[in-house]
Amino acid sequence: MTEKQKQILLAQYRLKQAEESLDEASFLFTGRKSPRSIINRVYYAMFYAVLALLIFEKFASSKHSGILSFFNRRFIKTGVFPEEIGQSINNAFELRQRGDYREYIELTYGQVEPFMGKARIFVQTIQGYLNHAVFLNES
Repeated sequence: MTEKQKQILLAQYRLKQAEESLDEASFLFTGRKSPRSIINRVYYAMFYAVLALLIFEKFASSKHSGILSFFNRRFIKTGVFPEEIGQSINNAFELRQRGDYREYIELTYGQVEPFMGKARIFVQTIQGYLNHAVFLNES
């Protein structure tokens, strides 16, 4: 197996994680479970999609903020993806941070609901890019 084939398998695994996280978020939202848990799953769906994308880049970071910063510089500022895509993950990251790490913060369904559709569009956009730019070119 070539290095490129290994990268593709790992990217496909990350995209599977993204899809699973979207499904989990939908299940939690439909069941009117914790908005904090919903935004966590929504954010991670987008984050896993970014990780799938970055497998093909010469970049490494152990921090979410570093990964998001690189993603924005490499893919949003250069016009590979529209600004709305970058705003979606940045806003989900911020909301997740507030919900997870600030004291006495109670997120609402109204705050997390818009991210349900945004996350699906985000993941589909990354999948489409990888299918066109990477996966099909390897076949």
